[in-house]
Amino acid sequence: MANKVNRVDFWTASVDDRAGGVADKLAPLSAAGANFEFVFARRTPEQPGKGLLVVAPLKGARAIRAAQAAGFSKSDSLTGVRVEGNDKPGLTAKVAQSLGAAGISFRALSASALGRKFVTYLALDSAADAAKAATALRKLG
Repeated sequence: MANKVNRVDFWTASVDDRAGGVADKLAPLSAAGANFEFVFARRTPEQPGKGLLVVAPLKGARAIRAAQAAGFSKSDSLTGVRVEGNDKPGLTAKVAQSLGAAGISFRALSASALGRKFVTYLALDSAADAAKAATALRKLG
């Protein structure tokens, strides 16, 4: 199977850095039927008491309305690329090498494998970087 490489929109929200802060943000989205492949949360040391929550994908009018009501917005500063395929030893290193060889500096990389499949999410600075990354990553075998 050839790798599937797609652009993805990240939705972000600020969260309170406390027990239950992330759960409080995700609950209304869950109630609206949102089904995420990617969820990332971290503290924001530059804003004590706050954190950042990133989700993808967000589909459906009901889920989007719930997300907006909960303080989420489609990120203008993170451009995403999703890569999915058959897992192989050293694949994440090959992804990083491919991006480096193409002159692409990424903001974040998340990679996971389950069984024989892998999925990698990349956050890039611009749509141009995302397009360049997608071209490079489609060449991975």
